[in-house]
Amino acid sequence: MSIANIIKSIQDIMRQDVGVDGDAQRIAQIVWMIFLKIFDDKEIELEIMEDDYQSPLPEAYRWRNWASDDEGMTGDDLLNFVNNELFPALKDLPDVEENTRGFIVKEVFTDSYNYMKSGTLMRQVINKINEMDFNSSDDRHLFNDFYETFLKDLQSAGNSGEYYTPRAVTQFMVDMINPQLGETVLDPACGTGGFLTSTLENLKKQAKTVEDRKGIQESVLEIEKKPLPHLLAVTNLILHDVEVPKIHRDNSLARPLRDYSSKDKVSAVLSNPPFGGVEEDGIQANFPLSYRTKETADLFMVLILERLKENGRAAVVLPDGFLFGEGVKTRIKEKLLEECNLHTIVRLPNGVFAPYTGIKTNLLFFKKGEPTKEVWYFEHPYPDGQKSYSKTKPIRIEEFDLEKQWWENREENEYAWKVSFEEIKFKGYNLDIKNPNKVEESTHLTVPEILSKIQEKNQKIYHLTEELNRILG
Repeated sequence: MSIANIIKSIQDIMRQDVGVDGDAQRIAQIVWMIFLKIFDDKEIELEIMEDDYQSPLPEAYRWRNWASDDEGMTGDDLLNFVNNELFPALKDLPDVEENTRGFIVKEVFTDSYNYMKSGTLMRQVINKINEMDFNSSDDRHLFNDFYETFLKDLQSAGNSGEYYTPRAVTQFMVDMINPQLGETVLDPACGTGGFLTSTLENLKKQAKTVEDRKGIQESVLEIEKKPLPHLLAVTNLILHDVEVPKIHRDNSLARPLRDYSSKDKVSAVLSNPPFGGVEEDGIQANFPLSYRTKETADLFMVLILERLKENGRAAVVLPDGFLFGEGVKTRIKEKLLEECNLHTIVRLPNGVFAPYTGIKTNLLFFKKGEPTKEVWYFEHPYPDGQKSYSKTKPIRIEEFDLEKQWWENREENEYAWKVSFEEIKFKGYNLDIKNPNKVEESTHLTVPEILSKIQEKNQKIYHLTEELNRILG
């Protein structure tokens, strides 16, 4: 049976269980179980490679000893074992040090839960998972490919702007930043780890020796505050051969900016910070007075600027609201343009994040250490014959060949134009500058385009109202 069919069978079994309510619980339930299977398969590999390998898990709680026998525990016996022995033991593993395999398990299970109420159905799910061999290169490759689709189909967009970043977008951003061996790469709001798995693939192509391959694991740093995306990201990195993923479960914004020192600086940042989210008042106090705001994406931009080394590079996904926003947004953009060379803004069309949101987004590329003299814009077009993106017709990496061919030999064309720093400053640091070279098409708009324009106008009204409230105190 194919990997896709196995996962579909697991979902069908879970739908019969009264304890699993909705997609969010279903994905959490599937992934903690798959995590333990992957962890055990990886341990089998390590036992072959290392004569003295010791598992951080007590023998009774290793997948092979309670789950791998298809005729093993089931019904109430299985349910009691999972709820009353397995989970308490994994949540409270003794004597585990940070950045060890045991620490990863403990951190993953701190906020994981067993939602299933039927031990019989749980045994059926476990038996389906046992059909996958994560030490088989074919199974691992197929599951890596399927994992992306699996996340996209099941991950529910929350109310604070967390959206699955399409693989084509993450891949393009990594290709342009081009992380090198020996550099540290950070995603301060990593979600399910898409940017850093693309980074790992990029670094693996450069690795020539065993030392190079070991160095790769030290290169990627991730932070994610929510339990489910954290679990998904850890699983994702283990699938990409990172033995001990450095994914801290924390809110990147919770540490005062003044506490960062030179040792916290990184070579590159790749991120799609949550936008539209609202942070509590206590979080704002971690930032200088002139940059305090409740808007999550704005605070992440200030954090990214702080954590980049001199000559460090960044690629960040931001909504149109950041480009035209005023007040605190203006001061952040002024800081960005004075401290960094914001050399490129790729403007993405509607629907790239469909079906989660119709908000238009932009990819900002900048390098720290020299001020901006001019900003190049590139308006990404739809493929020929296509008027929008959708779940069944997502954006593809091949489409970015246009940008890649233009990147090193920049000239104005129907998609590309440049704007001087002086003009941007004159416009009050408004970066929402339309394409002057675009050939106007028919004014007939589709329903999604109309809705997107309404959303865009509402966003502008919101930011103007926020600024008016600020002025009035």
